[in-house]
Amino acid sequence: MLDHGAPPRTPQAAPAPAGFGARLMRRKPVELLVAEGGQGEGGALRRSLGMWQLTMISIGATLGTGIFVVLGEAVPKAGPAVTLSFVIAGITALFSALSYAELAGTIPVAGSSYSYAYATMGELLAWVCGWCLVLEYGVSVAAVAVGWGEYLNELLDGTIGVTIPDALSAPPGDGGIFNLPALIVVLLAMVFLLGGAKESARANTIMVAVKIAALLLFCVIGFMGFKSGNYEDFMPLGMAGVSAAGATLFFSYIGFDAASTAGEEAKNPQRDLPRAIMLSLIIVTALYVLVAAVAVGARKWTGFTDSEATLAAIMKDVTGQPFWGTVLAAGAVIAIASVVLTVLYGQTRVLFAMSRDGLVPKVFAKVHPKTGAPRANTIIVSLFCGVLAAAIPLGQLADATSIGTLFAFALVNIAVIVLRRTRPDMKRTFRVPLSPVLPVVGFGFCVWMMGSLSAITWIVFGVWMVVGLVFYFSYGMRRSRLARPATESVDTPVS
Repeated sequence: MLDHGAPPRTPQAAPAPAGFGARLMRRKPVELLVAEGGQGEGGALRRSLGMWQLTMISIGATLGTGIFVVLGEAVPKAGPAVTLSFVIAGITALFSALSYAELAGTIPVAGSSYSYAYATMGELLAWVCGWCLVLEYGVSVAAVAVGWGEYLNELLDGTIGVTIPDALSAPPGDGGIFNLPALIVVLLAMVFLLGGAKESARANTIMVAVKIAALLLFCVIGFMGFKSGNYEDFMPLGMAGVSAAGATLFFSYIGFDAASTAGEEAKNPQRDLPRAIMLSLIIVTALYVLVAAVAVGARKWTGFTDSEATLAAIMKDVTGQPFWGTVLAAGAVIAIASVVLTVLYGQTRVLFAMSRDGLVPKVFAKVHPKTGAPRANTIIVSLFCGVLAAAIPLGQLADATSIGTLFAFALVNIAVIVLRRTRPDMKRTFRVPLSPVLPVVGFGFCVWMMGSLSAITWIVFGVWMVVGLVFYFSYGMRRSRLARPATESVDTPVS
């Protein structure tokens, strides 16, 4: 139930909308979304996660992608001002995080922004948002898994003196045939997820502690090689470079909303979800800026390459000893595995919600009665992401993920404004301050950063949207639960 709200209206059966436009705009009442919470095909998700575990899920999904994986690509775009790029990306994420926090506390369900759009803007936009989340979560799992293989090779080289051959550790286009480590880390995450949310959260908490310790160790050692001269030309490529790097680094913030996908497995979602989202974003942004500042201080920006193992290389340079690079590589192996685990978790829960609504096949909503996990969903998604990670280069994946994320975040900012207008009586456990100003600013930031992405990224995004719309009109629109009179519900018209 919603905390301290007005008495919930009972969703009422109604004839399915007759007009084509009406079918596209049909909305799912908040009360119905919440009432269905946890229920799947043949079983139910289990409420076992507290605020600390939810915060660790968000940190686990976020911390690591930008620093351990994408930093080497962002620095050549912005120079020393990459720290400013992180701040800009973090501010953009903050505005959207405020909107996520309000909606997560009001509509605590597994679908995240997909469900928020369904309740406020109608089924078509909900589908578009959900399709973007499939891109955001699924592709980012693959992108991060690619970086995991780089650090695994650093670790193996520093411990036993061998590395996985390029043919088996890089995808086609990056000098390899098949990225086996990327596939392996996704399959390992799958094994944890099949054990249930509580067990996965426990493993993730341990991995998050290790990754924070590894980053703090880097800062301590990297500061020993800090050269203030590396900051003399702070913005060599201008604000355009800072903006371009910020758009790429926004990939680093995609995980903060992962806690919102746990709405049906949280013990007290109305209270804990907003807190977990905001706390995780603050912690992650502070660490990102600190590590980026130390990294550029320890190595001149022109010396950065697009290697995913940048931090380990810097530690080697500073100390002159491969041991410390090996230690960081070990931390990164665990850290990036944590990102894969938690983002994969978010992907499965979004598809769970979409399947329950009838927009994707029912198999994604089947819950194993013993573990409380959507087993078939987890296996299918893991295999898809694993193969994607093994076959696609990282850079293309990171930018494709960023545009899907920004689009979904933009819709969340709009959803807050719409729900405030259509349901002003509904009590919120968290409210975006200065609404609708801040949600509008958040929407504007998302659009601005989307405009900073390359033309090829837009083309990939456009193709992805066309495929999604074809699937919706040929499958989802007809099979939607709201298309059946028995489950159709009356919603308050937009005022």
